[in-house]
Amino acid sequence: MELALVILVVALAVGFDYTNGFHDAANAIATSVSTRALTPRVALGMAAVMNFAGALLGTQVAGTIAREIVKLEGQAPRIELTVVVGALVGAISWNLITWWLGLPSSSTHSMIGGLIGAGLVALGSGGVQWQSVLQKVVIPMIASPLVGFCLAFIIMVIVLWIFQKVNPWKATRRFRIAQTASAAAMALGHGLQDAQKTMGIIAMALFAYAGPGTGHTLPTWIFNPNDPMGTIPLWVKIGAAAAISAGTASGGWRIMRTLGRKIIELDPARGFVAEAVSAVVLFVGAMHFHMPLSTTHTITTSIMGVGATKRLSAVRWGVAKNIVVAWVSTIPAAAAVAALITLLLRAIIGS
Repeated sequence: MELALVILVVALAVGFDYTNGFHDAANAIATSVSTRALTPRVALGMAAVMNFAGALLGTQVAGTIAREIVKLEGQAPRIELTVVVGALVGAISWNLITWWLGLPSSSTHSMIGGLIGAGLVALGSGGVQWQSVLQKVVIPMIASPLVGFCLAFIIMVIVLWIFQKVNPWKATRRFRIAQTASAAAMALGHGLQDAQKTMGIIAMALFAYAGPGTGHTLPTWIFNPNDPMGTIPLWVKIGAAAAISAGTASGGWRIMRTLGRKIIELDPARGFVAEAVSAVVLFVGAMHFHMPLSTTHTITTSIMGVGATKRLSAVRWGVAKNIVVAWVSTIPAAAAVAALITLLLRAIIGS
């Protein structure tokens, strides 16, 4: 039964990564497509390649997901695996709901919400590492959008001042070219952040099944029990990178329309600044603070920041309000679905 659960976790994790890819494809390319810096096909292909590359750049965020959200060490393998399955189903469900509604919600927070909901049902309140959730999830969830908005606003003001005497047509053409680089950086940051969450989930399942003291073994290329928890096997890295890239290549047109046109009508200069700021925030969060930041939150508020330099009324705050409602709902909604799935699994398999 435990081996079947491990296989189910890997399948669900790959599925989650795929939904993450098409759900969050808009994060990397919506601004470039809306300003016509890139065609949709070129943008999606570039984003898929850079997502794959970004996924292989590090494992810091994966370690945070694997070790610092719920306390699974010491639990029976079946309980640990039930938590992971419940978390994945909760996260995938919320991704699909918000994708269908065209709302750019956070796949990161749907995964974390899923872990919290499943952990509460299977382990009780003490099974969730609340202090770590506060420091690594809640505070960044509030801080990163604020940083994205403010930094994008400030840099956009500086850019407008520097280019105020440049011929508008020439400036637009240059920023359209520059957006190729900023969109690539954004896609790289998305891969670095989001693919790692799936890596962490699969690592949790492998450690639960074949870690020290479990009595189970797997080929060392699949899982080496002598590695500490959070160590990511090569096949997991490549699999997660490939799944998120495939999802990105399939496109996420519903959410792309929301980010690219419904918040504000973007020009190439504003698109470049929004993407560049978002990429910096994602890289610093992953490489320096090991925080699972939301690429969705970061790019959306950066777009709002550059838009506000026109005038506050240029931002369609009604659309922004709907997005914020989806953000606030993500963790509890994914947690609720994960909790229900975990209860059902416990009833079926008796964990």
